[in-house]
Amino acid sequence: MRLWTGDDDASHVQIGRLDMTPGRNDDLVSTTFAATEVTVEETAAGGTLAWHTAPVRQLVVTLAGTLQFITRDGEQFLLAPGDVLLAEDTTGSGHQWRLEGADPWRRMYVRLGKNAVVPFVAD
Repeated sequence: MRLWTGDDDASHVQIGRLDMTPGRNDDLVSTTFAATEVTVEETAAGGTLAWHTAPVRQLVVTLAGTLQFITRDGEQFLLAPGDVLLAEDTTGSGHQWRLEGADPWRRMYVRLGKNAVVPFVAD
């Protein structure tokens, strides 16, 4: 998934994937891109976060838990374990989320380098 700010100053959702090509050992591999730091966080079951924008351009990798995201325009999507969110809505009207179910939300934030090109491909 990708969250980004449009010309209308609103956050929007784009469904897609990270582009990967065959690499060594027959694995699929993305191109490399610069990251400045990585953190891991956990929010207890029942957690929510009111309207906000992404603090920085980053990847958010969900390790556990399921979240419902919504933009002010009503666009919605779910994040589940294994999903990667490219958060690029650092300005504008923002988004909010709520944790679904009884599991905590464990995630890894990968802050992207200033000029990092993430190989996101929209569906």
